[in-house]
Amino acid sequence: MTTAETPRFGYLSPDDLGLFTDRYELTMLRAYREADHTPIGTFSLFFRSLPTNRGYVIAAGLEQAIAYLQDISFGERQLAHLREEGFPEAFLEYLSEFEFTGSVRAIPEGTAVFPNEPFIEVTAPIDQAQLFETLLINQVGFQSLIATKAARMRDVVRKHGDDQTLVDFGSRRAHGTDAGLKAARAAYAGGVDGTSNDAAGERFDIPVFGTMAHSWIQSFTSERDAFETFVDVYGEDSVLLVDTYDTIAGTETAIEVARETDVDVRGVRLDSGDLAALSQDVREMLPDGMDVFVSSGVDEFFLGEFFADGGVADGFGPGTALTTSKDAPTLNPVYKLVAVERDGEMQPSMKLSEGKVTYPGAKSIRRFSDDDGFHRDILARADEDVGGEELLVDVIRDGEFVYEFPTLDEIRDRTFETLERLPTDVRAIENPAEYPVDISDGLTATAERVQSDLRQRMNL
Repeated sequence: MTTAETPRFGYLSPDDLGLFTDRYELTMLRAYREADHTPIGTFSLFFRSLPTNRGYVIAAGLEQAIAYLQDISFGERQLAHLREEGFPEAFLEYLSEFEFTGSVRAIPEGTAVFPNEPFIEVTAPIDQAQLFETLLINQVGFQSLIATKAARMRDVVRKHGDDQTLVDFGSRRAHGTDAGLKAARAAYAGGVDGTSNDAAGERFDIPVFGTMAHSWIQSFTSERDAFETFVDVYGEDSVLLVDTYDTIAGTETAIEVARETDVDVRGVRLDSGDLAALSQDVREMLPDGMDVFVSSGVDEFFLGEFFADGGVADGFGPGTALTTSKDAPTLNPVYKLVAVERDGEMQPSMKLSEGKVTYPGAKSIRRFSDDDGFHRDILARADEDVGGEELLVDVIRDGEFVYEFPTLDEIRDRTFETLERLPTDVRAIENPAEYPVDISDGLTATAERVQSDLRQRMNL
């Protein structure tokens, strides 16, 4: 039991969710209420440009974002904190009964997304919609980064390998426990085959894999004793880490232990050195049916070089580079007001800030494809019919949940289908081509009109 004297682990309970927001959200929410200024607003969550060497982003994190909208509450401890921070009782009473009554449209997880295309659109009384900015960006932005990183690794394996197994090894290097769990989920959605983290395996029903650490080897008087003991416990499931002292010698010992114990050991793991060259030497030494598993520094760039250098492996364990999206650690998503109710009608709104101009109004994302795959998108007004397949789906309508979430395996399958249908040059690991996203005539005209009206009103 947690008491005032014992430290609390930093997880969020449902009652904490309301406080997972930047202070200015609560500051504005109070002001909206006290000023009796609560028109309906539409907010779009999107990114303005792709990260370095990214030709696409795989949408992920929607399920957790929607769970937040459904579960958000302010418990007694959280209200007491806000009371100490100076918020008035009338506002705290409103928060104690907070409930989302708006609507949400979103892009299904596993779908490719491009600049300016909203992952999520929230339409609700503006005080409600404003509150969700921090957590929606947090959940969707992070998981989409990791799903994209995993999808790129899977794509390299499919193009240049032999459909080798990919296992997320990165929870120990993730930026916190929640990040480790969500990274494992997103990585599986993006294309890895499992995780090393049992909490993620239990929470999201992801296959869990594990081998051994160097400490196991070091704790015995000899490498042979370590291998024999492990094989005695795990038998044919054993994967032996052979590079604690010398990779080639360790491989020889692993082979001898398998032969002497008459156990069909599953394989060996390589975790250091020139992994492409060592994998070739080790593969030649191993009997048929004994796998080579490679870890340490694995990402899409490593995999491309590994295969180009003739490396051979049956599986890989990407870690740090995956769970931190090391080469492109942020998507920089934003959550912007794009329409607001005035005189009973929704009026499009936009920013004019240099480098941060937004497209006004609720959106439609139409994707055009043929037998050869996707070839362009059109970003349009929500009320505009420009053909193509609509990507945004209704998730919540007037506070009621109307969407059947796919399983994580179904999301993963959608990612695979998405990759297969994207143009090959857009999927390039370095210097990808730009996927065409056109702005509809209607949205262009609306943007020009709103911009002109704003400049007149602001005397710009």
